[in-house]
Amino acid sequence: MNVTPPKQTGPRVNEKIRAANVLLIDEEGEKRGPMPLEEALGLATEAKLDLVEVASGNDTPVCKLMDYGKFKYQQQKKKAEAKKKQKVVEIKEIKMRPNIDKHDYEVKTKAMRRFFDEGDKVKVTLRFRGREMAHQERGMELLNRVREDFEGTTKVEAMPKLEGRQMMMVLAPR
Repeated sequence: MNVTPPKQTGPRVNEKIRAANVLLIDEEGEKRGPMPLEEALGLATEAKLDLVEVASGNDTPVCKLMDYGKFKYQQQKKKAEAKKKQKVVEIKEIKMRPNIDKHDYEVKTKAMRRFFDEGDKVKVTLRFRGREMAHQERGMELLNRVREDFEGTTKVEAMPKLEGRQMMMVLAPR
């Protein structure tokens, strides 16, 4: 049974560095120059720090003296902070009918405006029932009216199209 060791993630540290000579940078960021690996490891233990391979070059990799645990912790915090700042864009759906009343239309557009302010996309769905299918142009007029009402603040991601008994259009905030 052939068991392969787990693949290493992150930089090589201390004894895991394979090169014979390394280019050393001390804890203050000063270049110490090229030196044998054993000497660099000695300086690291003397300073009670880790020798971390920052850039693996052809012959001599660049290594830095640092507290590796602290370094990993800071990287983890940066990653979490970046993740926290991300906004997941949701697609909200607004359903209408082709012969929608004026007040109902205003209520729907108010909700859409709120969705756009939150940074979400809006899918406007128009459902046709029975004989309304004979007047698809009224549905297209309504979707064009929605598009014109939000012209400056949004962009059309999916133009109005008919799928079965539904006509839909997707708008996204600019």
